[in-house]
Amino acid sequence: MGIHYDYKSTRSAKLMEKQAKREKKLAEKKAKRLAKEGPRNDENKEKVLDTSKPITLDFLTNPDKE
Repeated sequence: MGIHYDYKSTRSAKLMEKQAKREKKLAEKKAKRLAKEGPRNDENKEKVLDTSKPITLDFLTNPDKE
């Protein structure tokens, strides 16, 4: 009978320990992934067109021109 009493009395503490362990593991994975990727640069920034320049056909069709 002592086993069942012990299980119920420590169940919440064990659940909290499991959750803390899980969160710690996820945080370590995230830190490792971020360290592996390096700092993020937003390379996909939208280019803003200059309103003072007219839009030409060459500008629209030439993919190499920046």
